[in-house]
Amino acid sequence: MHPFRFGRFHFSIHKILFSILLLASLTSGVVAQQKASAAPAQEKPKIRAITAFINLDRAQYKEQVADALKMLRRAQTTLESRGYQVQTIRIATQPFPEYTKGLTAQQTVAFFKEYDALAQKEKFAASIGPAMLNVDDPGWADVLAQILSNTKTLNATLVVAGEDGVRWNAVGAAARVMKKLEETEHSQGNFRFAAIAMVPPLTPFFPAAYHTGFGHQFAIALESANVVAAAFKDAPDLATAKQRLTDSLAASAFDIERHAGRVDQETGWTYMGIDLSPAPSGNVSIGAAIENLTTQPFGMSGTLTAAATITAAVKDVKVKQTGYSGLMLPVLEDTRLAQRWSEGHLSIDALLSYSAVCGTGLDTIPLPGDVSAEQLSLIIGDMASLAVKWHKPLSARLLPVLGKGWGEMTEFDDPFLVNAKLQSLDVK
Repeated sequence: MHPFRFGRFHFSIHKILFSILLLASLTSGVVAQQKASAAPAQEKPKIRAITAFINLDRAQYKEQVADALKMLRRAQTTLESRGYQVQTIRIATQPFPEYTKGLTAQQTVAFFKEYDALAQKEKFAASIGPAMLNVDDPGWADVLAQILSNTKTLNATLVVAGEDGVRWNAVGAAARVMKKLEETEHSQGNFRFAAIAMVPPLTPFFPAAYHTGFGHQFAIALESANVVAAAFKDAPDLATAKQRLTDSLAASAFDIERHAGRVDQETGWTYMGIDLSPAPSGNVSIGAAIENLTTQPFGMSGTLTAAATITAAVKDVKVKQTGYSGLMLPVLEDTRLAQRWSEGHLSIDALLSYSAVCGTGLDTIPLPGDVSAEQLSLIIGDMASLAVKWHKPLSARLLPVLGKGWGEMTEFDDPFLVNAKLQSLDVK
């Protein structure tokens, strides 16, 4: 063949190949854009709390709070500018007996009334840490009951189990605190109190938040029941549902972690991690999300498997985690759970069985007002025994309602609580 003709032919082939590749590239780009536009938007969780941990000193607590708030508000601005709605900023302390030593009960209550007023003024939620963490003195439980009865926003806990096992003296003390707080307005004082077992420091969720070190740290808690609902919707099988949930949580968690790292570097406050527990809120329901997967009312067969699936998905997200990091089932903070409780699909024993494969124990459980301290002790003891057996963080936030019996509706007026029908107790 003539060299010139061969060259022209060679050049034409190149033009044809280039045209084919260009057309394929443009076509694939259009298809990709069409797919992207057709795909549902990524569900974004809310941030339930940014929690600062301070080593409170009564002599300079106002300055310490001001310093913590400066960091918290900076973190809030940073995260909100990235599209995350931050619901609350919070401050948690070391166990309150450590910084009220030497005070009378009356003086202790007076101090915390001042601290409560500061929290309301500056619009932060406050936890004063646990009683009976390392000291087996039930007198501190009595002081705690007085503190919470005389304040409006403070949160606190009582430790009923640790590495040494169930602390039965503390179990009874926690039950007595609950009966005392039943006498608060609308019996809502117990919303700010929990008996905790094996719950580690640096948990950002309330009321369990506390620390045992030097402080100057912060952690983040999510509200992500909506993410679970989206991941489970129309999932063909458990494996797909779990992987979807892990991927969705990871996408937000890594993004939040990156911004939290910036706050750490810019403020000097140490970022301790994120609690990925998919907390619900009202109509943003974890109960409804689970029903998306099981296609059964919550509490029926399949619920425990769904609980285990969610917890496994949370554990598979490879960010720095802290706190419970498992499924939360707060009956009175979730409209679907409250509905299923009212219908009788849920019981305390069922919730405890779910806690064996997830967290966080018995959370916001409505109880008749005539429940005795002894009955409450049995319920708390079951939770604590389960926590020790499986070496996992669990808690009991029980809300007996003064003057109400089984079959009656609760009448809470807290915006974060859903009312439900009181059920009879199996505990005798």
